[in-house]
Amino acid sequence: MSESLKGKVAAITGAASGIGLACARTLIEADARVVLIDRAGDRLAACCAELGPNAFGLVADLLNPAEVSALLPKILQLAGGLDIFHANAGAYVGGDVVDGDPNEWDRVLNLNVNAAFRSVHAVLPHMVARKTGDIIFTSSIAGIVPVVWEPIYTASKFAVQAFVHTTRRQVAKHGVRVGAVAPGPVVTALLDDWPKAKMEEALASGSLMQPEEVADAVRYMLTRPRHVTIRDLVILPNNVDL
Repeated sequence: MSESLKGKVAAITGAASGIGLACARTLIEADARVVLIDRAGDRLAACCAELGPNAFGLVADLLNPAEVSALLPKILQLAGGLDIFHANAGAYVGGDVVDGDPNEWDRVLNLNVNAAFRSVHAVLPHMVARKTGDIIFTSSIAGIVPVVWEPIYTASKFAVQAFVHTTRRQVAKHGVRVGAVAPGPVVTALLDDWPKAKMEEALASGSLMQPEEVADAVRYMLTRPRHVTIRDLVILPNNVDL
């Protein structure tokens, strides 16, 4: 039996494109209200205009700790509550470590790890106090199976998995569920860094998924009965050998 999302309030980071936008659309279709959080103000405004009156835009730079700490009161002011928080924003870097740029690594690690953890820290007390809520992370298959061509990205997602598994066990007693959706390659802006030849090969072989397919998985996680937690949901294209 599925739980209804009608009247629930969700907040999604990195929501102006890709997986975040697809999840926002899917939850709104399920009669939830959604706060879309992104640093791209113009794109965010366009997305909210398209999605309708149950979409609320919140411009925030997740690499600014003060802005992350201020997320909760802004979400509550915009939408009147918070039942679901989806830490989705992320960045990607691949390639050999020996040729890598540690400054670029810092940005990826700060967004994928520090900003994600800080954003959950900002909203979690609200859910604990209410004795209910859902935290979802956009993780990756790279957080479960180390991917040789993306060691920094893989390391960031292994950190996400560790945080999900431990935090879930801490807050389960408060009625708060914590889980991760772990997709394989998805057609999003993160793949802009892929080598052209690798992208062409992936498209030709059908080894990429669409953001909407990940959004369907997130909706499934959120609509399980309250006594059930989907801790990790791996979703892969059939042609990915992982």
